[in-house]
Amino acid sequence: MASPPDKSLATRASLLHRLKDCDDHTSWQRFYELYRDLIYRFALKAGLTETEAEEALQETVIGVARNLAEFKYDPAVCSFKTWLLNQTSWRIKDQLRKRGKIGQILGQSPSGATPDLHDDDSRRTATIDRIADPAGNNLETLWDQDWQQTLVEAAMQRVKEQANLKDCQMYDLYVVRQWSPRDVAKALGVSVARVYLAKHRIAPMFRKEFSQLERTFV
Repeated sequence: MASPPDKSLATRASLLHRLKDCDDHTSWQRFYELYRDLIYRFALKAGLTETEAEEALQETVIGVARNLAEFKYDPAVCSFKTWLLNQTSWRIKDQLRKRGKIGQILGQSPSGATPDLHDDDSRRTATIDRIADPAGNNLETLWDQDWQQTLVEAAMQRVKEQANLKDCQMYDLYVVRQWSPRDVAKALGVSVARVYLAKHRIAPMFRKEFSQLERTFV
């Protein structure tokens, strides 16, 4: 007997299919809201300045729109998460190349010194060699961590739209940020028992939202 179809796969494939329609503004807005912070933070950690990271974010979104039609959803071959990592890494390297070219044209940095991409203070310690391999283990580990953080933040935002805000604050501090129940109670002016109750109320909602987001893109 054939195995029943995986509904989560259908969900991911369906949304990716909708994203291939550039006129589907709702799906693209959903994509942008979910992944903009992930891409931006990752670009900063790779060594870009804030301005460069913003440009890398915009170029990544444009690149996804242009190249998504070529992406065939098959987690066994290449997950969407890995594909998006590659798209982001290439745009980060583009920014570092652009930085190098500008330095060559100017002949020196704005301060009068010869440009040095190894300068820890001015360039966030980044060089293009650090991300030469978009599939490198260190880069993937960093991406996976940021990916999980993005899903957690998005799930909490969805829960906040449905539940009592104070309960959400208690759950976020206690469970997500791992404060002690006593510290949470003191910070928010509630009893420790109230903190435990908030966890009991919010946990099922958070798990549901996180699971749905996790099923959307992998």
